[in-house]
Amino acid sequence: MFKNKFLLAFIGLTSAMLMFYLGVLSRNALQEYHYIGRPGRDTIVVDGEGKVAAKPDVAMIELGVITEGRTVEQIQTSNTQKMNAIIAAVKELGIASDDIQTKQYSLNPKYNWNEGRQTLDGYTISQNVAVKVRDMSKAGEVIGRAGELGANQVGGMQFVIDDPKLLEAQARDLAIDEAREKAQILAQKLGLTVVRAISFNESTVPVSGPRPYLAMEKADMAMAVAPTIEPGSQDVVSYVSVTFEVR
Repeated sequence: MFKNKFLLAFIGLTSAMLMFYLGVLSRNALQEYHYIGRPGRDTIVVDGEGKVAAKPDVAMIELGVITEGRTVEQIQTSNTQKMNAIIAAVKELGIASDDIQTKQYSLNPKYNWNEGRQTLDGYTISQNVAVKVRDMSKAGEVIGRAGELGANQVGGMQFVIDDPKLLEAQARDLAIDEAREKAQILAQKLGLTVVRAISFNESTVPVSGPRPYLAMEKADMAMAVAPTIEPGSQDVVSYVSVTFEVR
């Protein structure tokens, strides 16, 4: 009899533990259902594109000075004087120090080849600074003034939108509207009803305009007239992919 009681108690305890375990599994399954959603639901996936055009408000310009000469001391002095004068003039035009950055500085020997022999023929020094012009009306003036003071390389010019977040949001709204409209049309054609959006992906692409390059001959370091700079316009584009539940 004692063995029977022990066996019944063991079976009862095992059954209770099994019921508790099944209860935990059921609760977890319900939580997963709550967060993930009903499996096997009907969906459609549509893409949308939104585009907003805007005028760039910042010009990025690289100004450079290349100097050649017989001795390192000679060309370093000449090149440094010119570049320092250019930087000072750029600051006088209202460009902040934080918007001027040295991008490249190099000193290299020059060689001549004569009858298979290499002989030293002097040195070349090159220095470039990147200038961020926040007042677009001064972009041409910056280039012109730099040319007057000895800049013989102007390149890497590009026009950007300094803070595109608002434009990106506008483009995103247009893209979502287009995706929703596509979903409504497609669902109607299929005899379905759009319930809600259940997933969303986006990529926003600022489309850059052309990057002009200007170069001035070393013998012609003075520019009588500052060039006219036309930044044009740029498109900020948002691409979205939206999954809609339908029924």
